[in-house]
Amino acid sequence: MDDSAYLLPLATTTEIRDRGAEVALLPIGSFEQHGPYLPLATDTIVACTIAGELAAAHPVLLLPPVTVSCSHEHENAAWPGTVSISAATLYAVVRDMAGSLQRSGITRLVLVNGHGGNYVLGNVVQEAAGSGQRMAVFPGAADWEAAWAAAGLETSAWSDMHAGELETSILLHAHPRLVRPGYETGDRLADDRQHLLTLGMAAYTESGVIGRPSLASAGKGKAVLASLVESFGDYLAVLGA
Repeated sequence: MDDSAYLLPLATTTEIRDRGAEVALLPIGSFEQHGPYLPLATDTIVACTIAGELAAAHPVLLLPPVTVSCSHEHENAAWPGTVSISAATLYAVVRDMAGSLQRSGITRLVLVNGHGGNYVLGNVVQEAAGSGQRMAVFPGAADWEAAWAAAGLETSAWSDMHAGELETSILLHAHPRLVRPGYETGDRLADDRQHLLTLGMAAYTESGVIGRPSLASAGKGKAVLASLVESFGDYLAVLGA
């Protein structure tokens, strides 16, 4: 299968109507450097992969992804290709899409977030409470923690921040052709990075990697996704779907 085929849902409007979905999934990624061995679109690919697994298990409406988001800390002349939008723009895009869905009769929206820097998504969900529309960000911290344990990931979530064991494992499982050589020797740890948002990634890593991709495996990626699918059931219950 073409590795790009999963990025755009191909269902017709009739198929969506017959499915009777009450919940929409909006994958939100980024377009930012992921070292020399993962594509710039990694976070979008991860978000789409998670959303695709959820859609295969539940009757939801799968939306096309938001592919550019808040990646300003990755913008550096040494790592060309990163593109960002402001938090205000991302907020507006998500709110506009939520309003459009609501006019179509879908009042429950899950933001499947693949990029940790999209902090504003929490505000979107927070402000939707009591508005007649229910929203959630998935996966949450507890969902990632459960997936970490289920997959036996060896690097802590703090240490495995970017292009490390987790992300490389997911791509090795779901889209192995997108992983270039070099992850086997790409480890770089930078646990003392409390000023990352102020100084940017380049202050802590020359390669753009913070994590231990050498420990990645397809089996770990498969286990991560299976755990996230299991965790998602609680979200459907909370959303009333």
